[in-house]
Amino acid sequence: MPTVEELYRNYGILADATETAGQHKDAYQVILDGVKGGAKEKRLAAQFIPKFFKHFPELADSAINAQLDLCEDEDVSIRRQAIKELPQFATGDNLPRVADILTQLLQSDDSAEFNLVNNALLSIFKMDAKGTLGGLFSQILQGEDIVRERAIKFLSTKLKTLPEEVLNKEVEEFILAESKKVLEDVTGEEFVLFMKILSGLKSLQTVSGRQQLVELVAEQADLEQTFNPSDPDCVDRLLQCTRQAVPLFSKNVHSTKFVTYFCEHVLPNLSALTTPVEGLDIQLEVLKLLAEMSSFCGDMEKLESNLKKLFDKLLEYMPLPPEEAENGENAGGEEPKLQFSYVECLLYSFHQLGRKLPDFLTAKLNAEKLKDFKIRLQYFARGLQVYIRQLRLALQGKTGEALKTEENKIKVVALKITNNINVLIKDLFHIPPSYKSTVTLSWKPVQKADANQKRTSEDTTSSSPPKKASAGPKRDARQIYNPPSGKYSSNLGSFSYEQRGGFRGGRGRGWGGRGNRSRGRIY
Repeated sequence: MPTVEELYRNYGILADATETAGQHKDAYQVILDGVKGGAKEKRLAAQFIPKFFKHFPELADSAINAQLDLCEDEDVSIRRQAIKELPQFATGDNLPRVADILTQLLQSDDSAEFNLVNNALLSIFKMDAKGTLGGLFSQILQGEDIVRERAIKFLSTKLKTLPEEVLNKEVEEFILAESKKVLEDVTGEEFVLFMKILSGLKSLQTVSGRQQLVELVAEQADLEQTFNPSDPDCVDRLLQCTRQAVPLFSKNVHSTKFVTYFCEHVLPNLSALTTPVEGLDIQLEVLKLLAEMSSFCGDMEKLESNLKKLFDKLLEYMPLPPEEAENGENAGGEEPKLQFSYVECLLYSFHQLGRKLPDFLTAKLNAEKLKDFKIRLQYFARGLQVYIRQLRLALQGKTGEALKTEENKIKVVALKITNNINVLIKDLFHIPPSYKSTVTLSWKPVQKADANQKRTSEDTTSSSPPKKASAGPKRDARQIYNPPSGKYSSNLGSFSYEQRGGFRGGRGRGWGGRGNRSRGRIY
């Protein structure tokens, strides 16, 4: 084993030879042997080996292996020095191998070492992005779980920091092609990260690019598969995929395939849905996703049939008024429970799809069903006014910090929900029913374009539905209304349980058990 003095002497021989250093193979071999020495010798070898690496192509494997031994040394300072110098080995055909090695080194738990690996990967990215990606994807597909996890995270956080000349069209196409291979077998969390990676690619920002991403998500959601509401993983898979698809939909990229699946397979099984996510209101989560997608639904093959399914589900949450006893009191004793969050979603979805078949309520329903629906709407709308007045009274004069308390936040959201329902019910009370009003869903940020509409909806919510559209004469309309009481009208706080999980977009545990992977060093 060479001493420190011998290492310096042979370093001098190679340094003095400059471009003819390749003629001094024995001197370089002495430096390679330095990895077998003590801490001082190893530190010098970690610096000297890469410095003259390019002059000895015939010793490339020996040199890289020697450096790798140093990358795995027990002394953290030696490891850091060796890792820092690794990009110098990334020349020609060696680059993918170096990228593969660096990717495996991402499993380090030493923060300084981990940062060095990240920086080294970024530096070789700028030399050859495609070659670097080859090493990363090789480990994602075949490496240990911890390496796979960190490689995916590296791509999801670092790709967006690279300049456009590095991440050109050819490189982006390579990322898409390799990602498709990975997506054949992923967990839910990995899928979310890959959608983040792909949706950030410039070449996929176009309409056709987003359409391609939607098709990828649809394939992952397995919309051809029979839906099993009692299988938490099946439900979670659908929800996670749908959450990834929703931001991609637009007037040019339609949600038809997803909306159809929800109407045909999910809505009829809504009450049977199960979820692995504790505390998540799975039914509300599904209805919110459907509402968001309904705005971008294109031409649907079985529109009338699916609209009927949506209508029937809406009726479940739009109760008939309780029968009155002879003394005018509620004969049943307990008022119907009005679930505003559910109704907002269902009514909005019905309103959006109803635009495509505007005569559904008048031509597709018989007179009795239409009358029944109007009675339900009337009862719900009248009760809504009571609640809106209570909410406005509770929030009156409150500004700034006062509105930021948990209780008042719930009331603000509740007011948005009730205002939205009120606007939509008014539309349906027109003769014939109208589908012209626009509202911003309560959990979505208000867009500037919706500002006027928002003002309109807030200014008009204090009135009842138009009298001319009531289910019967004015006297009858009064008779069918019995203001909800108990929890509904006296306890504003009771609204919070409906929102639980509804405004935070909970994440599931994922799906898919990935196969056995190779273990150990595969440099």
